[in-house]
Amino acid sequence: MARNTRIEHDLVGDKEVPADAYYGVHTVRAVENFAITGSTISQFPELIVSLAAVKQAAATANRDLGLLPQDLAGAIIAACEEIRGGRLADQFVVDPVQGGAGTSTNMNANEVIANRALEIIGHPRGHYEVIHPLDHVNLGQSTNDVYPTAVRLALVASLRLLDDRLGKLAAAFTAKAAEFSGVLKMGRTQLQDAVPMTLGQEFTAYAVMIEEDRQRLTEAAALLLESNLGGTAIGTGINGHPRYAELVCARLAEISGEPVQPADNFIEATQDCGAFVQLSGVLKRVAVKLSKTCNDLRLTSSGPTAGLGEINLPPVQAGSSIMPGKVNPVIPEVVNQVAFEVIGNDLTVTMAAEAGQLQLNAFEPVIAYSLLRSLAHLRAACDTLTTRCIPGITANRDHLHDSVHRSIGLVTALTPHIGYAASTSLARQALATGRPIKDLAAETGMLTIAQLDTILRPEHLTGHSAQAAAKVSP
Repeated sequence: MARNTRIEHDLVGDKEVPADAYYGVHTVRAVENFAITGSTISQFPELIVSLAAVKQAAATANRDLGLLPQDLAGAIIAACEEIRGGRLADQFVVDPVQGGAGTSTNMNANEVIANRALEIIGHPRGHYEVIHPLDHVNLGQSTNDVYPTAVRLALVASLRLLDDRLGKLAAAFTAKAAEFSGVLKMGRTQLQDAVPMTLGQEFTAYAVMIEEDRQRLTEAAALLLESNLGGTAIGTGINGHPRYAELVCARLAEISGEPVQPADNFIEATQDCGAFVQLSGVLKRVAVKLSKTCNDLRLTSSGPTAGLGEINLPPVQAGSSIMPGKVNPVIPEVVNQVAFEVIGNDLTVTMAAEAGQLQLNAFEPVIAYSLLRSLAHLRAACDTLTTRCIPGITANRDHLHDSVHRSIGLVTALTPHIGYAASTSLARQALATGRPIKDLAAETGMLTIAQLDTILRPEHLTGHSAQAAAKVSP
């Protein structure tokens, strides 16, 4: 044995472990076996904190039930509290995508906690005859109830962060909507002129869409707070104390601050990934709507002279290595790409959830990896859009005003007063001659200039005072 290693033993045999490592033999084998993503579970601090919370709750419950000596429980609890505070994150080194239904992640946590607990009570790392990763840290537990519970808590914590970012993004759109409340523009359907609206109404709709998604995220979070902790291997609770399941969930709720509840049926809860599928669908919904919004921002800012040119996005970097002066909508573009990734992750979650067999889904690691990445990248995308794009948007007010008054879409406002057929005739004339609808309508004599001025007032055109406009008589 080299001086900078220690020897640990498992089912497969002896293995050298770095002497200064808090992890042990099971973790070393997992690192060797699963070099998949190039990252480690430490990339997701919410998961590490949640694992430590689950282990702390288990140690507390086992202590209270008289199953774990007070001194050992105290050391394990202290180690868990340190990890929850951010210590030893670099010791969580297994790849998030792994075989074994999360066993490698659970063992990584068991070993780190055991070795830190040993240090706390004055023993060297690896002296598992005093505090053992399985006999003590994993007492009354299985990967099959620890891992999914930790993943659920991590997802809830990450959801809280995403909700905060979405709230800030919605607020940015709302502020911009107020700024643009009096800016008239043409609404479009199927990329064709429809009827007038305000730019403020357009931006308000984006804020409303985001707020709707925040409600759906809250609903998805509630489903994740049901735990199978105490069900052990397949939900029957084998090797567990009769009171353990209820007690450990109560302790976990106290430690995490989340209202964790025991599942109604642990066998169902151990194999069912429905809550993950539900969350993934909501994240896809968020991504789709964010991407659609960014499509709109890119389209309405297209130009600056040969496109729609209705708004200007803040210039954040030069846009071309060959075309001088070109500025691209890079912030909406990067949000689009995050959305594409999240939509792809949803398919991964769907397939992994469907692939479960009998009493366990072995593919929860890729579900967790996909969902945690989606949440992290959506948070970053919202931050980027909120800070680097929305507040700096400006409106080309004169251009928007002229576009409205040149558009044949104005004729829709005249239909209640002169009829559909006459309105269609005016629209054809306007399109053929390029003359404004208002001028052509005045020439017909069906409406006076005063009546047209009332009907075509911006507040009437945008629905703010539709009843008043309807009272105008030809």
